[in-house]
Amino acid sequence: MALQFPEIDPIIFSIGPLSVRWYGVMYLIGFTFAMWLANRQAEKPNSGWTKEQVSDMLFYGMLGVILGGRVGYVLFYQFGHFIENPLYLFRIDQGGMSFHGGALGVIAAIIIFAIRTKKSILSVGDFVVPLVPVGLLAGRIGNFINGELWGRTTDVSWAFVFPTGGPLPRHPSQLYEAFFEGLVLFIILIWFAKKPRPAGSIAGLFLLGYGTFRFCIEYFREPDAHIGLYAGVISQGQILSLPMVIAGAGLMVWAYKNKSTTHSQVSS
Repeated sequence: MALQFPEIDPIIFSIGPLSVRWYGVMYLIGFTFAMWLANRQAEKPNSGWTKEQVSDMLFYGMLGVILGGRVGYVLFYQFGHFIENPLYLFRIDQGGMSFHGGALGVIAAIIIFAIRTKKSILSVGDFVVPLVPVGLLAGRIGNFINGELWGRTTDVSWAFVFPTGGPLPRHPSQLYEAFFEGLVLFIILIWFAKKPRPAGSIAGLFLLGYGTFRFCIEYFREPDAHIGLYAGVISQGQILSLPMVIAGAGLMVWAYKNKSTTHSQVSS
């Protein structure tokens, strides 16, 4: 007996042509939490951050998420469509965002911000990454509410029959990602960042943790229909996550060898 997907209207309310959607609200929740946590970190003694710098970094980060997420989705998942119609890149009304593209956008934002403020790129990365997982958690709940990005067919007792996923029960992989990539990863980063760590190690742990969780959860997530599995084994999401795992592990090793200590990121 599978669970029936709850009938949730993705639109909360509409005022004329303007519609407020649950997915957009989830992004707002993630951004609001990031702003609160970042300002709390900046208020710590000797944090090296001002509220103005936090505001600027969050603005850069938001642009990185939106622009990188869209460009990444088009290049990683719809490249053939893009070649046929390059203007598809700007058709945001048709949806489509990629976490891996958004991550590259945020990395670019971190580099630009660090250069402009003459801060260490690694220390800025360490400051930013604990802000990310709650946004991921909220975003995946938004995916679940929209009934999209569902998992592979299964007979587990907590499977759902999604309206757009056919008659067979499927893994609620959006909730798996919300739990592991959002809540669990957040707890790990907060615990790790409570003490001074080598510069770059917190950012490295984020890359390693997210890449590992995403790679594993991809075994429960339905591959993109137009891409499928490469060699019948590995998905596009797993291919994109492997470099994160390698880069994260390498960055942590490098950080501990150099031992340039950064401030504790979270208040005890």
